[in-house]
Amino acid sequence: TNGRDVTELMQLKQEVEQAHSLRRHYEEELQKVNMNSGEVVINSRKSREIMDLIVRLGKVDSTVIIYGESGVGKEVFARELHKHGLRKDRPLISINCAAIPETLLESELFGYEGGAFSGAKKGGKMGLFEIAHKGTLFLDEIGEIPMPIQTKLLRVIQEKELLRLGGSNPIPIDVRIITATNRNLAEMVKKKQFRQDLYYRLNVVPIYVPPLRERKEEIPPLALKFLQKFNDQYNLQKKLDEKLIDKLINYEWPGNIRELRNVIERAMVTSSDTVIRSIKLGSGINQGEKEISIEKESPPTIDLRKKVDAYERELIEHYIKIYKTSRKLAKALGVSQTTVIRKAA
Repeated sequence: TNGRDVTELMQLKQEVEQAHSLRRHYEEELQKVNMNSGEVVINSRKSREIMDLIVRLGKVDSTVIIYGESGVGKEVFARELHKHGLRKDRPLISINCAAIPETLLESELFGYEGGAFSGAKKGGKMGLFEIAHKGTLFLDEIGEIPMPIQTKLLRVIQEKELLRLGGSNPIPIDVRIITATNRNLAEMVKKKQFRQDLYYRLNVVPIYVPPLRERKEEIPPLALKFLQKFNDQYNLQKKLDEKLIDKLINYEWPGNIRELRNVIERAMVTSSDTVIRSIKLGSGINQGEKEISIEKESPPTIDLRKKVDAYERELIEHYIKIYKTSRKLAKALGVSQTTVIRKAA
C-alpha cells in the first residue's frame, strides 16, 4: 500500500507541477494574444489559401513548418492552426528559440532533474515538451537551434519520449509540433548547419506566408485594425486620413506587419492632431527615417470678380432674348447701352 501511495503522490506532484507551469504559460500566451490582437486579417487571395489549408490541416495531426520573413505573422497563423486542430482544447505552448541562450535552451525544452547543474531547482523542472503534453508545441525560429540540441530534438520527435537533463528515466510525450523560421532550411542543410534528418521530420507540411508587399490589399484593413486597437488601449479617438492610407500601400514594408503596427502606434501617440496626416517610416538608426505625409487641404479660393462677371453675362444673355435689343435691355436694367455690350462680350 505504501508503494502505491508513494506512486500516487509522485503522480499528483507531477500533475500539480504541470498545472503551475501551464498557468504561467497561459499568462504569457494571453499577453501575446493581446499584443497580436488585430493581426489576423484575411483580405487577399494568398491569405485565403493559407487559411483554407489550415482548416484542412485541422482534421489531421501532421507536423507543420511555417516559412516567411520576420514580421509576416507566422505565430498568428500557428495559433490559427492550433485553434482549428484536433488539440484545440489542450494547451498551445510557444517558445522563440532565438531568444534563449544555448546554455538554457536544452533545459527549457526538455526540463531537468534536481542537482543536474549548479543552480538547478531541488525538485527539478518540467520542460516545455512535458508542459505541452497532449497539446501543441510551437517552436519559433527553429533555424536558430544549435546542432547538439537539434540531435536531442530529433530523438524526442522519433521516440516520442525524452530524458530530462541529468535524468535517466524516459518520459513519454504526446505533442503536435509546429515550427516557424525566416531562414532557408534547405540551404542550411546543404551547408551542414541544419540536420537533414530533422529537416525532413519537420518539413512534413510546409506553409509559406508571403511578405506584406505581396498582399498589399491587406494594408488598409490592418492599419484600421491597429488604429482601433491603440485607440482602445490608450483611450484615444485618432483617425487616419484616407489619402495617407493610400500612400501606405505604396511603401515596401521590409518589417512587414510588425513594422506597420509599430509605425501606426508611434504616429498615434506622437501626433497632436486628431486626424493623422503624417507617418514616419524606418528605424531611424541604420537606414534613416522616411516620412510620408499629405498636406492639409486648404479651403478653395474664390475669385469673386470672375463669379460676378459670369453671372452678369448669363443674365444679359437671358434677357437679350426677351428685349431683343441692347438699348431696350439697358433701359430695363437702368444702365447704359455701352455697359450692356461690354458685359455681354
